[in-house]
Amino acid sequence: MRLVVGLENPGAEYEGTRHNVGGEVVTATAGNLGASFKRARLGIRAVVASVRVNDAPAALALPTTFMNEAGQAVAPLVRYLGVGGDDLLVVHDDIDLSFGQTRVQYGRGAGGNNGVRSVIGSLATKDFWRLKVGVGRPPGRKDPAVFVLERFTKGERPEMGVVVAGSVDVLAEFISRGGEAARTLAGVSGAEEGEQRG
Repeated sequence: MRLVVGLENPGAEYEGTRHNVGGEVVTATAGNLGASFKRARLGIRAVVASVRVNDAPAALALPTTFMNEAGQAVAPLVRYLGVGGDDLLVVHDDIDLSFGQTRVQYGRGAGGNNGVRSVIGSLATKDFWRLKVGVGRPPGRKDPAVFVLERFTKGERPEMGVVVAGSVDVLAEFISRGGEAARTLAGVSGAEEGEQRG
């Protein structure tokens, strides 16, 4: 069993924002696999879709908490499903990656993302996979916290749609073959990253 979590803020006012691109990728993956989301069991604050890719089972999850409390949903899901760090992938936005760039990494810090920080804190470990989606840097002196809550521009939206579609393929690869295969598909190898698996 693998668990893939898309970080986002709940509510219509946050739909289509940069901060919600992780949830957008996971939602698109569920749609591509013909799965629908249902409330998680045991009062866990998330919606979950059960999927299979090449007979490999996985749960796709969207926390119903706000981003900075995402760990309150992820940690109970991890315990309930009995998954380890090798089988957990968190999808989230990243302002330190160029717009449209994606990167699969294992065991890094939060990188300024409050959702990832919450997950690390609740799990008491940073040893899990992440798919980072570059949403660009805030222009000038704009506060990053304000920037990520803005929607993509009309010019950016079509390109981000292509990125989301490509990220769906990365998630399918993770479910089917694991983190290293997903990292290869995303186009960034461990050697290029200069990182070692934790």
